[in-house]
Amino acid sequence: MKRLRTSLALALTAAFALSACNDGSSANDTTAEQTAQPSAGAETNEPVAGGDLRFALVAAPTGVDPQQVGSNVSIYIARSIADSLTDQDPTTGEIVPWLAEKWETNEDLTEFTFTLKPGITFSDGSPLTAQVVKENFDSIVEDLGALAPLGSGYLSGYEGTTVTDELTFTVAFDAPNAQFLQATATQALAIVSSDTVKTSPEERLQGQVIGTGPFVVESYTQDQGAVLAKREGYDWASPAFEHSGDAYLDKITFTVVPESGVRTGGLVSGQFDAISDALPQDITQIEGAGGKVLTRSNPGLPFVLHLNVAREPLNDPAVRKALNPGINRQELVDTVLSDQFNPATSILAATTPGHADQSGLLAFDPDAAKKILEEAGWVTGGDGIREKDGKKLSFSVVYAQLFSGNQAVLELTQQQLRAIGVDLQLKQATPAEQAEILASGDYEAYYYNSTRAEGDVLRTSFHAGLRNIAQREADDVLEPVLEASLAEADSAKRNELLGQAQELIIENAYAIPLFELSQSIGVAGNVHGLGFEASSRLKFYDTWIAEQ
Repeated sequence: MKRLRTSLALALTAAFALSACNDGSSANDTTAEQTAQPSAGAETNEPVAGGDLRFALVAAPTGVDPQQVGSNVSIYIARSIADSLTDQDPTTGEIVPWLAEKWETNEDLTEFTFTLKPGITFSDGSPLTAQVVKENFDSIVEDLGALAPLGSGYLSGYEGTTVTDELTFTVAFDAPNAQFLQATATQALAIVSSDTVKTSPEERLQGQVIGTGPFVVESYTQDQGAVLAKREGYDWASPAFEHSGDAYLDKITFTVVPESGVRTGGLVSGQFDAISDALPQDITQIEGAGGKVLTRSNPGLPFVLHLNVAREPLNDPAVRKALNPGINRQELVDTVLSDQFNPATSILAATTPGHADQSGLLAFDPDAAKKILEEAGWVTGGDGIREKDGKKLSFSVVYAQLFSGNQAVLELTQQQLRAIGVDLQLKQATPAEQAEILASGDYEAYYYNSTRAEGDVLRTSFHAGLRNIAQREADDVLEPVLEASLAEADSAKRNELLGQAQELIIENAYAIPLFELSQSIGVAGNVHGLGFEASSRLKFYDTWIAEQ
């Protein structure tokens, strides 16, 4: 067996989110800091312990269980209460120790052996042991299943966890699993207590989660927000953090405030200390009041229209293929977003390792789009919408307002597609409703993004045996490529396979990429240390509020 701490740089880590953690985000962060005005009152340059950070969320979290949630607003909360076996350095992309102090793998990447740091406890006082980790992974696969779509995808092919002693265990898979080490750094595989594993999924979402994190859940109210309290005695921070010991903040109060103007007004007036989804038109007001806006690009899948190829009219390949040249992605960014965002250039965001530029397949060419439809027999009707065999070229997309620009982006996309004779109907849903619709399969198109600093997000999203949002049948082309990427430790060869997968997905138009999401967080001038982890989600452990 070879220790990954030494072999990782040569084999796996280079394939993880290096580009996601470099130029695309650090330049924006620096700009935000430089343009911010000094806050009113005297401040110290040294971190100050204490205080309640009041954070306004753009949408309601779906819960606080790290293994079940997937939206940014939910992860902001869940990530603070539960740690993972490893962490991913947001600057270098290196996988570093967290709950585990070391790890090894066998040569074919089917077995991963971890050794936990001694002395770690959950917030209820119970110890972190190898047996608890085994219970977590077994439960994700056997009990949560579809309720934990990310984690169960990362554990695809899971054969079990063997406990060697109190702190040592081996996770085995039935096939090579090159993505697993990075997966252990995500919140989806965060470790919760044995009692939490035995708690019902519904209760876990509503706040019944015990983790090893620097904060604990003080209260959670569905559709309203949550309050986290500092945990005393936290002493196992990852080296990707800026300090060790207890978190600086006493509390974090999350409040749901959907209206952008209300969030910005609350930040400027001092009602809030930080807000999510600061819109371009709000930046001047925030900076004028002494605040700043922190931005960072999200790796993973950009926002896409994921098409259900089993439904009419999207079961017609010509209809799907006409959509890509029918959409002007640059106009989406320029008109309803800002220069903080980028048009999609592939089915992976450009900051994701393994991204292959597919701009040629996504170029705006409405004439080409019309020609594809005409050759397939779709004729323009009197209302401008094409028809074939007495049926309109119309389909709906289900979306949730988890990102404040979603509706405006989709409305402009709707206009662009109408210009080529396609009727796109918008169906807004709550996050809970959206999840139910996805689980039922009763949709024609599904609008979302998926953030992960690992190119394997393609497999978990598009493999017919996993989430399979496209509801496509497995074939002998895409599945073998996605599976081969799991067996390839060499980063260059693995990226070639990921590039092939991106081309296949776009050529078959299983999903239509639109734009890359960027985090845009408004913070008051006296808030320091609020930062992004490798997947561009917020981490509050190093955050502190200066006295004024």
